[in-house]
Amino acid sequence: MPSKDSPVRTRLSGSERRAQISRAAEELARRQGLDAVTLRAVAAEVGVGSALVAHHAPSMDEVVADAFEAIVAAELADLERLRDAHADPVALVRELLGTLLDGSRSDVTLIWVQSWALGGRNDTLAARVRAQMDAWTDFLEDIVRRGTAAGRFRVEDAGAVAAQLLGMIDGLNAHALVSWRDAAGRIALMSTALEAMLGLDAGDLSR
Repeated sequence: MPSKDSPVRTRLSGSERRAQISRAAEELARRQGLDAVTLRAVAAEVGVGSALVAHHAPSMDEVVADAFEAIVAAELADLERLRDAHADPVALVRELLGTLLDGSRSDVTLIWVQSWALGGRNDTLAARVRAQMDAWTDFLEDIVRRGTAAGRFRVEDAGAVAAQLLGMIDGLNAHALVSWRDAAGRIALMSTALEAMLGLDAGDLSR
């Protein structure tokens, strides 16, 4: 007979257990990176045996992909709210560069960098990465199109600018993981390049 001090285990439904596993994988990825999301580590995070996790999440590739998607989609949703709060496209781009390149999102940058490497042997993850990169490109293209329609930007191919901008953001943030250049230098570098790409006057994004 269990003592009165024994912990009482709540029996979870299959959907509840899968949600618990997903949350644990996401938290683990945020703290330690995407490559830390293993069967044994997730089981330890939940506080159950590996066999139980394997029963409810038979594909760890899917668990890793879900964790990646949850983290990067949440960041994009945050930036979409920032976009919708700005009426001036130039002020919006200036603030976006600051929040994306100041180093405050390095945990998400690490997730992105690891996803490109891990996606080479995880097809499920690779498909999610491509989808999220498309979503980011659409987000940036929408900003460029809005600014062009408002007469603030002078751009002929918004899609090309968005794709190039995404690559530059990803590259500079990856460099930041090893402290190559400081945040101010990264923002200044991107501001100068983006002023030319958007047809702005020199200094418009640094004022």
